[in-house]
Amino acid sequence: MRLNGKVALVTGTSPNIGGGIAEGLAHAGASIVAIDARADNAADCARAIEALGQKALGLTCDVCDEDQIRTTVEAALSAFGKIDILVNNAAIFNKKGVLDMPLDEWRKQTDVILTGAFLFTKYVARSMIERGVAGRILNIVSTAGHQGEPGNIAYSTSKCGLLNFTRSAAMELVGHNIRVNSLTPTATDPTESFERAARWGRDRRPPAGLDALMAPFLRGIPMQKLPKPTDYGLAAAFLVSDDAAMITGTDLRVDAGAIARYWAWDPAPAQSDKGVSP
Repeated sequence: MRLNGKVALVTGTSPNIGGGIAEGLAHAGASIVAIDARADNAADCARAIEALGQKALGLTCDVCDEDQIRTTVEAALSAFGKIDILVNNAAIFNKKGVLDMPLDEWRKQTDVILTGAFLFTKYVARSMIERGVAGRILNIVSTAGHQGEPGNIAYSTSKCGLLNFTRSAAMELVGHNIRVNSLTPTATDPTESFERAARWGRDRRPPAGLDALMAPFLRGIPMQKLPKPTDYGLAAAFLVSDDAAMITGTDLRVDAGAIARYWAWDPAPAQSDKGVSP
């Protein structure tokens, strides 16, 4: 229970990565403020946290709306008195390339991912400073933010931006006893997400063709298995705990080796293969 007595605000709490991180922090002892643009995601996540025996509050918020964010942070503070941990996870998926993405869609996606993180960091960090909280802020990136993914221009660009936002915010807030780090997931095993959705009372089943969609990621991942949201939750709990007291401005990759992989090496045929040298 390394986060016992802590209050964590998590944005983007669907049954996938955000829900897994919220539950991971709750398992470590934190109370959770679940934030999502969809009321059912926020409410269902909060109920799941309460079922684990932790206090929780579900709030609906458009992370691009500064007034809504200010009101949401105030509601969390009213309910719990403080916010110790902020996890900026909110994102939307819109896989389009630079040649065909409309400007309004570019702005919407970059706003949700980057502007949402900026605004929540701004208001939550202010509350931490005002209350003398030793704060912890965690930004959720993606392997797409480290590498150039074709046909995913706004998502890749925004996630890459979060890497330097993390470093810059870490340097700005270090004097206020606030640590800022990022966590990099990758293509994620969808099984657990559907299991979580069912546990939350959702009637969601894997769509047809899901295995074929995930097959290229599974073939190319060095560990030959994809991480699950639970893996991200465990890593998040570490980064925002006192066990990571000397870590700030750093990115922790929970990617089964995806970014470390040499580009020409195909790990699928044989794990004993030594790779290809140029």
